[in-house]
Amino acid sequence: MAEKQHHYDVRVTWTGNEGSGTASHRGYSRAHSIEAQGKAPIDGSSDPSFRGDPARWNPEELLVASLSACHKLWYLGLCAGAGIVVTAYEDNAQGAMLEQADGAGQFTSVVLRPRVTLAAGSDLEKARALHHQAHEMCFIARSMNFPVSHEPELLIDSAG
Repeated sequence: MAEKQHHYDVRVTWTGNEGSGTASHRGYSRAHSIEAQGKAPIDGSSDPSFRGDPARWNPEELLVASLSACHKLWYLGLCAGAGIVVTAYEDNAQGAMLEQADGAGQFTSVVLRPRVTLAAGSDLEKARALHHQAHEMCFIARSMNFPVSHEPELLIDSAG
């Protein structure tokens, strides 16, 4: 398959001008809207540690969510191709970010903890190996400069 280049267009609009713009550090909200054509907007802010609104998504959460969703999408596709039937999937992912004294910082790790329920008779060894393959294929994880690991829990669906 030939290489393809993909493009992603989003608009982030600051909505937090409370009358005086950024005249003071405390005088404005970190609120913003994230939009893409044809999609519902996402209400964003900064992390509450940085004067953000805890009811809105922050960039750090969105990064962790992107890693989790990318892994899940690859995993489900690989399972479908390998004859592994997934009946449920949830991930309690966690990211760690280190903030330096000057306020700069970076993520130091993300751990994905997918809890995957498989149909009765599924090959657990193969299902576990597909997590490794999904990790190797995930566009987002491949783009990070910090470790992204996964600790899957595999269960067999007792209803089936």
